[in-house]
Amino acid sequence: MSDTDETEEYKVRLDIFEGPLDLLLYLIKRDEIDIYSISIERITKQYLEYIDTFKLLNIDLASEFVVMAANLMYIKSRTLLPKPEQPPEEDAEEDDPRWDLIRQLVEYKKFKDAANYLGQRELEQGELFEHIPEAPKLPTGPPPPPNVNIFDLIRAFQNVLKRFQEELELGEIHDDPFTVSDKIDYLMERFQPGTRMPFTSLFDKASSRTEVIVTFLAMLELIRLKQFRFEQKDPLGDIEVIRREVTGNSGIADV
Repeated sequence: MSDTDETEEYKVRLDIFEGPLDLLLYLIKRDEIDIYSISIERITKQYLEYIDTFKLLNIDLASEFVVMAANLMYIKSRTLLPKPEQPPEEDAEEDDPRWDLIRQLVEYKKFKDAANYLGQRELEQGELFEHIPEAPKLPTGPPPPPNVNIFDLIRAFQNVLKRFQEELELGEIHDDPFTVSDKIDYLMERFQPGTRMPFTSLFDKASSRTEVIVTFLAMLELIRLKQFRFEQKDPLGDIEVIRREVTGNSGIADV
């Protein structure tokens, strides 16, 4: 049975994507490169790998992600041609086919940073009072760990899946039937409230590629149900999974 057959009954619908530019900015930040120095060949390959993973997990994607994939492939094809053979662009003012994309990323990042700043200011203003309040108790411990977003989770999942595929090359293993519901029960039994474990430990008992995929889908559902959360000690570092002690009903947006 194929991976798609195993997961077709579970459709992932997560309100977590702001758009394909967020994914591109994430990839640029992950590689610690300057926006103006992006390699279209490299970033196109990475972007398409994420799109393939989303499809593998049966995650609903907005049409903008597909349009961006086509645009990246078109820009890549233009960069591979000698300049005299590149098709003319009516609105192009620069010789570099990447420039329009770079300009979009720069402008989008400016608006995104501005929105984050205004959001932070709104939170700060909400803590102000007209009268003089009692002196607040300031936190004395280390700063909170960086937030983990869906792109971090997909990156970690890709690494697990890649290593698992390499191990399977040593011999043939037949898939057993697994369901997301079964894996949710398994994870809830294995993780007691307050338990903290490495992300990779979720898959240490997996015996097939399909089991890895279904386990990850179960974890996404548990995040959506506020049963689990994730932390990173360092940006783009190893991810830890924590079983919440108090559950809620909101979505994955604040993973």
